[in-house]
Amino acid sequence: MFGTLKPQAPDAIIQLIAAFRDDPRENKVDLGVGVYKNAEGRTPVMRAVREAERRIWEAETTKTYISSLAGEASFHEAMAGLVLGADYPKDRLSGLQSVGGTGAVRQGFEIARLANPDTTVWVPDPTWPNHVTILDFMHQRHRPYRYFDAETRTVAFDAMLADLEQVKPGDLVLLHGCCHNPTGANPTLAQWAEIADLLLRKGAVPLVDLAYQGFGDGLEEDAAGTRLIAARLPEVLIAASCSKNFGIYRERTGCLLVLTDPSNRAVMQGTLAHVNRQTFSFPPDHGARIVQTILTTPELRADWEAELTEVRNGMLSLRRQLADELRRLTNSDRFDFLAGHRGMFSRLGATPEQVEKMRLDSGIYMVGDSRMNIAGLNEASVPVLARAIVDAGV
Repeated sequence: MFGTLKPQAPDAIIQLIAAFRDDPRENKVDLGVGVYKNAEGRTPVMRAVREAERRIWEAETTKTYISSLAGEASFHEAMAGLVLGADYPKDRLSGLQSVGGTGAVRQGFEIARLANPDTTVWVPDPTWPNHVTILDFMHQRHRPYRYFDAETRTVAFDAMLADLEQVKPGDLVLLHGCCHNPTGANPTLAQWAEIADLLLRKGAVPLVDLAYQGFGDGLEEDAAGTRLIAARLPEVLIAASCSKNFGIYRERTGCLLVLTDPSNRAVMQGTLAHVNRQTFSFPPDHGARIVQTILTTPELRADWEAELTEVRNGMLSLRRQLADELRRLTNSDRFDFLAGHRGMFSRLGATPEQVEKMRLDSGIYMVGDSRMNIAGLNEASVPVLARAIVDAGV
């Protein structure tokens, strides 16, 4: 039977990790993998996370299953407060505890398909590659909409709206809540309002992938577009990840929040539990309990927010340093977009050949489409990258 299996296409990021590992050069720079790193190249355990784990360990008396297939309601509520604000509409909210933000996205696709088997999922072009590969694996119909202007390195907003004019009632539209991956380019709040108006007029349902809240301009600022969408549309799916802003990648912690009419809330909550049951039964607890403990303990939340601010400001500083160094080397402002992007990523605009030249000549590792992880830099490597970009003729 298994002789019929065919080799799967290798994952470009995994290949890049292996190539970087095997490169003997000491001054090599890893800008490929999408994980936050500090100036020493480590992904540290946040102070509040370490303290929350200590408290959980001391208080925990059992390892039995948690109380609900969809996860603990207290976790859903804590995440809803973080994503939607303290005054979120409790009578409209259902929640699902997931295996990472990726699991929340996958369960969101499943819920949409259960509700409307004929739905088309509209996906930004470009987007995080796993969005498309998950949909292909599910044999789910999907279509791209234009998102990024390769010349200006900003959101191609007019083209985006023109494409979304084609959506049908009951279609699902995937949106990045902030810190767009892979480009780093985000809509303005005024543009979010236009997106909301279009989706409302078309009768489409948004699925907001909020993977980087707190990594752009701040926890409140990064949630502003998602909150606007949630306030204006009757049905909304939000896939939130805790991997990045809490630094708990390996705990695989995420949440799918669903807003519906209050009359449909009970059915939706039951459906979320059903989807989890068919996928992995009860969700894992440890990461979710860390997050819940931090968000509901004032002193831990304050320390977490302070450390997250340090992380965000560090990335913003690196963006500014890189843009300034490129302006100095090129005597032009064509790379100033790097300072305007937000989150860990930016798409540089280099060709695959230029990306390869930077790898061979300078030990600079980034994805072939020139997506680079700003958090992979430090003050010493910024000028190395800038020089490599110029020498490659980007």
